Amino acid sequence: MVSEQPNNPLHGKTLEMILNELVDEYGWEELGEIININCFNINPSIKSSLAFLRKTPWARKKVEDLYLRMVK
Repeated sequence: MVSEQPNNPLHGKTLEMILNELVDEYGWEELGEIININCFNINPSIKSSLAFLRKTPWARKKVEDLYLRMVK
């Protein structure tokens, strides 16, 4: 049985998809100003940022919250 989540804008979105959309919208420099974490400010890449965000729940929440604000 598949559970639908029509009111959840994160449903079906991977962290990589979210991060790519944020980078496309803001760029690394502005993203690093909005969310001040080293993986966005020092030699940023999708791969290194994903590794950090996957093991750091507070940072992932900040990224997800920014994404939710962006899509509204």
